[in-house]
Amino acid sequence: MDGQTFDALVAGPVDGEPVVLLHGFPQTSRAWRHQLDALAAAGYRAVAPDQRGYSPGARPEPISEYAIDHLVGDVLGIADALGIASFHLVGHDWGGAVAWQVAGRHPDRVRTLAVVSTPHPAAMGKSIREGEQREKSSYMLMFREEGSEDRFLQNDAELLQRMYLASGMPEEEVAEYVPLFRDRDRLRGGLNWYRAADVGLAGAMGPITMPTLYVWSTEDVALGREAAEWTAQHVEGPYRFEVLEGVSHWVAETASDDLNRVLLEHLASTPAA
Repeated sequence: MDGQTFDALVAGPVDGEPVVLLHGFPQTSRAWRHQLDALAAAGYRAVAPDQRGYSPGARPEPISEYAIDHLVGDVLGIADALGIASFHLVGHDWGGAVAWQVAGRHPDRVRTLAVVSTPHPAAMGKSIREGEQREKSSYMLMFREEGSEDRFLQNDAELLQRMYLASGMPEEEVAEYVPLFRDRDRLRGGLNWYRAADVGLAGAMGPITMPTLYVWSTEDVALGREAAEWTAQHVEGPYRFEVLEGVSHWVAETASDDLNRVLLEHLASTPAA
């Protein structure tokens, strides 16, 4: 964790099986509030941190501090700080990208993996090089530009609001997130993930061997079907691929009941430690 301090939402009994949930951009741990409730009710101990750049105490200035090695290290460091040897891991969007990397690099720490929206990095990389994802990911070029946070916040955060709405986030959710990301430092911290990224990086990963759930939605404007379907080629353990019809990128908020159902089924399919 490099001496960083992370804010987090925690729910469920202290002795419950631990589940770590990683949010995406531009979101915070609140993205998982419906899942936290469902996991706690099922007896799990759910931990959803505000990740590097989002937590005020974990917001280093150099862009190099947002490279994937640091993001993976944060997840392990948080688990270590909580005394968790192994855990169920859930991620969405950028949190999903980190979850794949943690599972591929440290399979001894991850009991089960559940990723929402984000394909395996190798599938993502192939689709960027050869297929539809190159165009779908073109927005990242602007995100990576120095000072792009100021463009998002101009004219009463007009671009930020349009991005949320155009990608299918409900207006009531936008009204909650926009005030959080008017904080320029928080927004810059999230954008630094893009600036430091090597999209499709999979070289340091081993095989995905633990039980894995991948949830993709048909109205996701950022992540296409091609890489979603190719992801199966990169999972060696038990694998479940769920497609949610008519659901946007913001699965945890807009299809919480469906996500909670398949997530709890996935976790229950693995015997307790």
